[in-house]
Amino acid sequence: MGCHSGVRVSAIKRNNVRVRGSGAKAMVFAHGFGCDQNMWRHVAPAFETDFKTVLFDSVGAGGSDLSAYDPTKYATLDGYADDVIEILRELDLKGVVFVGHSVSAMVGVLASLKAPELFSKLVLVGPSPRYINDDNYVGGFGAAQIEELLEFLDDNPMAWSQAMAPAIIGNPDRPELGEELTASFCRMDPAIAKEFARATFMSDNRADLPRVATPTLILQCSDDIIAPLEVGHYVHSRIAGSDLRILAATGHCPNLSAPAEVTAAIRAYA
Repeated sequence: MGCHSGVRVSAIKRNNVRVRGSGAKAMVFAHGFGCDQNMWRHVAPAFETDFKTVLFDSVGAGGSDLSAYDPTKYATLDGYADDVIEILRELDLKGVVFVGHSVSAMVGVLASLKAPELFSKLVLVGPSPRYINDDNYVGGFGAAQIEELLEFLDDNPMAWSQAMAPAIIGNPDRPELGEELTASFCRMDPAIAKEFARATFMSDNRADLPRVATPTLILQCSDDIIAPLEVGHYVHSRIAGSDLRILAATGHCPNLSAPAEVTAAIRAYA
């Protein structure tokens, strides 16, 4: 768990944390599955004059310390939420604006429930509390579809990345976006990617949403195969007092495909 020969590695080093900007308040950007902090490069710099910006890589992604990966800790999203809390405490930050994309939206929700004093606002970009349909709940996928998806990733990570990335990002008229996400997926350690995918796609955080007390903005893309419109409306209905903004952006990665729209929406809220 981030230990080398009995020496504890700081969360700053373990998660390849980068702090920029000079504002009194901090804005933290968290990336989605198969991505790293680079996915925020078109958005985060816009906030450096008003905020201290914090970017990091989840353990297993980007420049994180792969030796810190613990399959037990990271079997659920709680392990990733604990890392966010540790990063904020090491940086001595409180009352941050947390911007979480995709699975990191729920990581932020969990972190805010564990340590509410660390957060002043949550911005959830394409959040999903559960990807699998259930009774009257629309998650976007059947249970068998998710199992198939996980088996495909297990069998052939490269082919999975090449098939899934363009579908996830949408915007077929801009193939370079799909290529970037494919390359990002392929950079991930296959064993870690497989376990993170299972922790992500098998998660069910619906019961956590009504407990959220931090002011929350939900940014929902108008057409997203990973987190359909119904999911955005569900999250909005379960987090009391939350704001829902439907973006003109399509696909699941508006931070890449429509950074100006995402930046404007965050700025208007934060």
